[in-house]
Amino acid sequence: MTAWLIRILPDLRRRDVNSDLADPDRLHKRMMQLVPDELGTNARSQAGVLFRIEDTRQGVQLLAQSRMKPDLGRLPDGYGEMAVRELDGLLRQLTTGLPVHYRIAANPSKRLGRTASKDAGKIKALYGAAAEEWWVTRAAAHGLAVTTVTSHSLQEIRAKGTVRHAVVRFDGHGTVSDPYALRAAVLKGIGRGKTYGCGLLSLAPAALR
Repeated sequence: MTAWLIRILPDLRRRDVNSDLADPDRLHKRMMQLVPDELGTNARSQAGVLFRIEDTRQGVQLLAQSRMKPDLGRLPDGYGEMAVRELDGLLRQLTTGLPVHYRIAANPSKRLGRTASKDAGKIKALYGAAAEEWWVTRAAAHGLAVTTVTSHSLQEIRAKGTVRHAVVRFDGHGTVSDPYALRAAVLKGIGRGKTYGCGLLSLAPAALR
């Protein structure tokens, strides 16, 4: 199974672009335009659509990924500069022991247990050292042994008026410990909040020193 990575430098002079960037629900619907309609109630999961907003030297960048070949023509004319590439080469390189750079914007959280009394069963957002511990543990379960990690809290996502997702970006180095699990993590994403821009794992082979 393969996937396609789409890089979009949106035109911030456009009203629709700014509306999308300001509204998680609108942005989700916009990214879903990259894949066919009529995919059913679990369309995002079926198509493997993941995305992330980043600030770069060139300005705001949208990274999107899909297991279905994207149709850029479904986005509005002039929406932004776009480029697409297949991830086959990257996925093939993920072999045991390979050192990699990684980046992910995730929703680090945990469900409170019975000892939390009235809050039992609720989802608690994690920050700082607790969030980094969450990521190291979660990465290991998905075939990536983290060797370095830095975290940066991003703007909280508020969708549909009430749904909230704490977002933390993790960057660093790691080593591939389970290629099959890691490939699956790249294709499916990690953690909660995938509908709203969390979970897209970016990897790049790191040069050995």
